[in-house]
Amino acid sequence: MFKKSLLWQLYPAYLSITVAALFIITLYLSRLLPEFYYDQVVDNLRARAYLIEQQILPDLKAKNVQSLNDVVRKLGKSSSTRITIILPDGRVIAESDENPAEMENHGNRPEFRKAIEKGIGRSLRPSDTLGTSMMYLALPLEEQGQMLAVIRTSIPVTAIEENLKHIYHRIVLSVVIVAICAAGISLVISRKISRPIEQMKETAQRFASGRFDRVPIPKQVELAELAQALNEMARQLRDRINTITRQRNEVEAILSSMAEGVVAVDVNNRIVSINRAAAKFLNIDLTEAKGRTVEDIVHNTEFQAFIQGILNDENSCQTEVVLPGRKDRIVGLNGTTLTDSNGDKSGAVIVISDMTRMRRLEDVRRDFVANVSHELRTPITSIKGFAETLLEGAFKEPEKAERFLQIIAKHADRLNAIVEDLLSLSSLEEGRQTRKITFEKASIRPVLDSVVSMSTIKAEEKDITVELDCAEDIEARINTVLLEQAILNLVDNAIKYSESKSTIRIEAHQSDDMIRIAVRDSGCGIAKKHQNRIFERFYVVDKSRSRKLGGTGLGLAIVKHIAEVHGGHVTLESSPGQGCTFTVHLPAE
Repeated sequence: MFKKSLLWQLYPAYLSITVAALFIITLYLSRLLPEFYYDQVVDNLRARAYLIEQQILPDLKAKNVQSLNDVVRKLGKSSSTRITIILPDGRVIAESDENPAEMENHGNRPEFRKAIEKGIGRSLRPSDTLGTSMMYLALPLEEQGQMLAVIRTSIPVTAIEENLKHIYHRIVLSVVIVAICAAGISLVISRKISRPIEQMKETAQRFASGRFDRVPIPKQVELAELAQALNEMARQLRDRINTITRQRNEVEAILSSMAEGVVAVDVNNRIVSINRAAAKFLNIDLTEAKGRTVEDIVHNTEFQAFIQGILNDENSCQTEVVLPGRKDRIVGLNGTTLTDSNGDKSGAVIVISDMTRMRRLEDVRRDFVANVSHELRTPITSIKGFAETLLEGAFKEPEKAERFLQIIAKHADRLNAIVEDLLSLSSLEEGRQTRKITFEKASIRPVLDSVVSMSTIKAEEKDITVELDCAEDIEARINTVLLEQAILNLVDNAIKYSESKSTIRIEAHQSDDMIRIAVRDSGCGIAKKHQNRIFERFYVVDKSRSRKLGGTGLGLAIVKHIAEVHGGHVTLESSPGQGCTFTVHLPAE
């Protein structure tokens, strides 16, 4: 990329601003001056028309055309103004410069039409009779509300245009002179600013080569402060480079392992070196650890025994220990002995790796196998219930039998979808694969109708009413199976934790490019302290009650995941004893 010096960045900018300002002023004046001159001409013509009006009114009222024409010629000659008297039908009855009998009808003249319509007419155009550019002003002459005629006064604008051209020439000449002066001044100012900065750049380049020369202090306050800062930086760099050079060999081994915790001890079990990661793992003060024994600084018998075992045995070894703290942390220890230049044992180095997340993921997998039946129970129960209903005699009614079989088939599909979704969810949370889900633009209402239909049996068992409020035209890009699963999980939870004869409402609304599907119940509610964790996998508020109701804490985690794969999120509003409102937020597009 082409680079320019500061001078040639400042100077064109200053010059461009000046030229642009002059151009704008010139453009403004070139538009303002003609308007000003023409407005003055119009005001002058209006004043003349008012004076002429009083002198021609008697002859006009008496319809004495010859006398009227004489008066108009006399007034036009004395005032150097062309005067035309036009009847309302456009006929010219008096004219100061031409024979009115030979003039054509003026009903189509723009100033005449404006005077008839608006009370005054103004027009700048070439004269059809004289062939020169004229400024026309027309005023209606009325008597007792009746229009008698239109008085039109006009003068040529050739002289005005000549004056304007002369003024334009002066303006352009002035702009050129000012631009030349501005160019010179801008160059001087740009050089004055850029020169000290160039000197500082040259000094900074000498800093990079190891020469810490002082920067000359310029006169400008800001640049003087910058120069002083550079001089101070040079002094500090000189001191720090000397310090870094002395310490480089000592910290080189530790810097290569900064991703993990590293502790080096001598043969007397004293800490020789320790990095920040290791200090954080062991919950010790980095500044106090160096030089002290492991027993004094690390109060963990397993860790102490591991280091002592490395010092007693020349072989490398590894193990895992639990480091207690605010949250217990599982770490992997990998140690080996250190030798000096003679090959004698001089100590040991231990690398500490955080294994907590890996072990917790293993626990999650075990919990997953133990608790997956929670999500499978709902479709299985539905299939079993409709099948028993058919066996009890409902198959004799073809319409009911067909509807029940369709529901059974749908629950079987849902059962398969739940199994696949739970397995995919487990893999995604472990970060082992990318999930591929198909989406299509579809209406929300059929999905929610299906949820209401599938939750009917459970709701009727507790005498609970499930109501739906959703417009037909709400659409979004969704995976209907997953969205149905998420809303059904919320409704199932609402039924479990709601009292009998209560009402559960499913509401869907669209606003601000976001679709909100809310499930409201009037159950026991959730305390504030649990709300931040309620969507965690297998987290339950009341374990005994959840076990009694068949819950494992997996359902809300699935709801959260489904909302996220749709590009949305799920929220909770609740207070103990006031019920819960779970809302799934989906993008409208």
